[in-house]
Amino acid sequence: MKSWKAITNLLLSSSLIIAAGCSKVANNASNEDSKDTETKSQSPVEVAVTDYTFDTAGNMFAYSEFELSGEPLVESLGLDLDVLDPIKVDQPTKFDYTAGIESYEYSEESMYEVVEKSGLGLHLINGPIVKASANGTSAAEYLGNRFYQLAEAVGYPKEQIFQNMFPTFIEYASGDPHYITKVNTEEYAANDDGTYVPQYQVDFSSLRWDREAMDKILNPAAYGSVFLKQALWAGDFMGGFHTVDGDEELEGETPQDDQDPNIALGVSSADGFQGAILTEEIWNKVNYIRDHLFYSAAEGKLVSAGIGSAYNPEIGYIYLPHEIEVKEIQNHGAPDAQALTVKDSKSVLRDQWLMLWPSAEFFGMTDQRPENKNVAPSFRALFDGDPYPKAPAENVDSDANNDILSKDPYSVNRDVIMHIFKNMEAMHFNEQEGTFVTEHDGKNQGKYVSTFDAGYTMEALRIFQRAIDGLPVGYASGEDAQGLQTDEGQKALHLIQKQADFIINQLKLESGLVANGYTIGEGQDKEVTLEAQLGAIRGLTAAYLATKDEKYRDEARSIYEAMNKELFNDDANVFETKEGEMKYNPFTAGALSAVFRIALTNLSNVETDENQSAALEKENIIEKYVSFYDTVIDGPSLTEGMQVSEFWDTGDFYKKDDESGNTDHDNVPQIQAGHGENGIAPILVPVEITFKKES
Repeated sequence: MKSWKAITNLLLSSSLIIAAGCSKVANNASNEDSKDTETKSQSPVEVAVTDYTFDTAGNMFAYSEFELSGEPLVESLGLDLDVLDPIKVDQPTKFDYTAGIESYEYSEESMYEVVEKSGLGLHLINGPIVKASANGTSAAEYLGNRFYQLAEAVGYPKEQIFQNMFPTFIEYASGDPHYITKVNTEEYAANDDGTYVPQYQVDFSSLRWDREAMDKILNPAAYGSVFLKQALWAGDFMGGFHTVDGDEELEGETPQDDQDPNIALGVSSADGFQGAILTEEIWNKVNYIRDHLFYSAAEGKLVSAGIGSAYNPEIGYIYLPHEIEVKEIQNHGAPDAQALTVKDSKSVLRDQWLMLWPSAEFFGMTDQRPENKNVAPSFRALFDGDPYPKAPAENVDSDANNDILSKDPYSVNRDVIMHIFKNMEAMHFNEQEGTFVTEHDGKNQGKYVSTFDAGYTMEALRIFQRAIDGLPVGYASGEDAQGLQTDEGQKALHLIQKQADFIINQLKLESGLVANGYTIGEGQDKEVTLEAQLGAIRGLTAAYLATKDEKYRDEARSIYEAMNKELFNDDANVFETKEGEMKYNPFTAGALSAVFRIALTNLSNVETDENQSAALEKENIIEKYVSFYDTVIDGPSLTEGMQVSEFWDTGDFYKKDDESGNTDHDNVPQIQAGHGENGIAPILVPVEITFKKES
């Protein structure tokens, strides 16, 4: 949340208990009343929405990549972030605005939509830490007081806490993102420039989704991808201190800096408060995962995972199953799980890497091992006992044999991450072939290799290796530093190298592209997809960054060149997702955003490159990044494109006497103005791109 947003005063304990909403009134058809008088598309293509179902895993994955391809990218390329302004469209350049404003802010707002507004999951009031900490008082009263405590820790005024939030501690697999009631766009507070703050930005009660349309499934890829969004933003927001009197960001020198009455946690008071809420949600989430969502293959039931350092998969697999169905019970409008039923017990690689990656990011925040000298002082301060508990001394020393079970953020996350890492090796890695397979049924390992998932597994392992070896993660995950050389880190590097070599030796085709997948004992798929190229480039670049072996960079560059030659459609000015087809889903969009980013930062031409590829000239990469956003994400008109709505942070301000629903005159409507009777949340939907028929 931004400090300029309006404030309200409401007793928090009551505002956290809200009606979830049940009746389905949203209309999946496009809103015919939307006015598109400002934009007359000259695009040769149509970008039609094919499905309005909100895919939690795909969206939150995509928005994580959008975040990293936003402010961190343009800053790494030399831009002063202070010059970015949502009012100044396409300034200082169209690329800077697209990345630094649109990509970055779409990412942030979508996260709040899921974890604070929509109701897409179980309410934080029912989180395990909240329940355990209530100590005889109601969970609602405890959570209200807890939010006050967090606000005080970051210097955020209690009276500015938003009304009718729906904080979640774990999220469902999918839902309908159309709003079930009319969005309250009435004026809350006027600004001097003719714009105003609408009620919905301070009171979230009109932003609920249809509870009956939610797929009440706990899927690790879904709640894991939300975890990834939460961990990346929490790491950003809590990665420094700020002054209380001037709200000035401070890098921090010691973990005791916040003991000064004029210094508080968080890079600002507003961002610090959001970072604290995200951390609170994560803390409850990982406790719930560890204690309730692991599955014992031997016992055929859900069990508590226990201490991660003591887990031995050779004795019996205890892992995160693909689907757990939730039977809900209402608690004064705050849904809780009455019963959990395993619907699909297999282990799926995408589920595992989408849990390993965020667990590693959070490990980097919570790490309290004394030998790790790379932890930000503000992170040490955050977990020094106030406002979050310290880990027991037994869990941060060098002896894994004395580890104890604990609910503190570091210990419980360590238990989760160690289970996942060990299971990925034991259940999904085929050592003989040197590759990760997509499935394991609890007894037998499968034989199919997905190029996309194998590549992203390498990136997740890279972040894990950095975290476990005490290297910076988050926005600094590309930086060099001295690591701890742990056994787990060395094992992760071994897995990364083996998988990288498999991609090069077994998946590459004569065209220079890679196959979509591979079946052990049979060979390559005949199908070639854009996602496979993106996964391979992402994975090989991860191998290069982790090992410093230039051959992996060279191979990633080679696949990028081939992808540009074989799959780019010059007439549409976008990549085909496979030959003759342009169907984009959030996973495709997120991975393409990531590949543009690493192409700019790691693969683009440098003087020492023997092959000076035209495709890898920075200006050519930037041109494709912008075209991808214009065509695929924003779309050529208000009813087209993957990003179906937006508001303040990306320039769509609310103005008096302007009912257009599109005050910034772009191709993305305000949240109340399109794609349904009551509008739609600012999220991504799948699209199909086709050429317009000649009239």
